[in-house]
Amino acid sequence: RGGWGGARGGGGRGCARPGLGLAVVGSKLGWGSGGVGHHFAHPSSRFWKALHLAGFTPRLLTSFEERDLLSLGLGLTNLVDRATPAARELSRGELREGALKLKRRVRRYRTARLAMLGVGLYRMAFDRPLAGVGPQQELVAGALVWVLPDPSGLNAHYQVADLGRLF
Repeated sequence: RGGWGGARGGGGRGCARPGLGLAVVGSKLGWGSGGVGHHFAHPSSRFWKALHLAGFTPRLLTSFEERDLLSLGLGLTNLVDRATPAARELSRGELREGALKLKRRVRRYRTARLAMLGVGLYRMAFDRPLAGVGPQQELVAGALVWVLPDPSGLNAHYQVADLGRLF
């Protein structure tokens, strides 16, 4: 299994290996994902569709194929190692602690780029209140950072096609 961490109490493990070109970083696992042990496992998840539309995968993958991302130079992890129904249930302290752990993992794995899923997540975790969608000026442990909209269906501001263009 990967070394990026996972959710406590039956959650999924992240997938990573040294020298990844890109690690995708979410906030936490949802209840359903934590229950089956895979990221973005809900049948209506927009993450896998957006990743494919953006050209990162040669075909539409499912959460049960998340380890296939490694062969494409991609990793997958979360800031917080527990499952919750919604990201709003995470405290600022949990997000900041997760950011510190992420920095250590990025250094250890020598990850080149991070794609942070969620503008609010990035703003709170890394104390960047003015951050927006797109590339960021600041590096995280030497890695370039691109902030993306949260692909959760709760984020109605972006449709799947929009997410695919932005990813």
